[in-house]
Amino acid sequence: MTAVRRLSLVTDEMPAPAPERPKGVLRIAIATQDMKGLNAHFGSAKLFAVYDVTPAGWQFVEAVGFGDVSDESGNHKSEGDDRITPKVEALKGCHLLFCLAIGGPSAAKVVSAKIHPIKVPQPSSIDEVLARTQTMLKTAPPPWLRKVLAEAGLGETKPSFDDDDN
Repeated sequence: MTAVRRLSLVTDEMPAPAPERPKGVLRIAIATQDMKGLNAHFGSAKLFAVYDVTPAGWQFVEAVGFGDVSDESGNHKSEGDDRITPKVEALKGCHLLFCLAIGGPSAAKVVSAKIHPIKVPQPSSIDEVLARTQTMLKTAPPPWLRKVLAEAGLGETKPSFDDDDN
């Protein structure tokens, strides 16, 4: 079984296994190798930086680390432990997952856990990802994000262009 390590900021002596998400925030996970940037494929990410994002700002929640990861060649060994399921389980409660790449079977598992995967074409800093996410929340979110927000109970359930008085 793949070892999962969690690093989170806590205020008491007994940290929760996975911090509860406050109401009204968008929880995102960022695939990273160094906690500085979005710079990893889903399967090869050693770490996931988890943040809560609102239109007003963002807050670090935790870093989730994995000891056994695949390489980024696209060739995965078929024997041995399942490396994907523990990652998906550890990220449950997140709404969005940012990564450089994610394979079809992994994406299917992520989507079935109600996490929306977002492939980003170029590495970028975590602050850039957070700022772009915050900007999307402040302005008119794209249709796919409005759907995520509605399903998570964070946004309107009807499209914003449907505001007739009829």
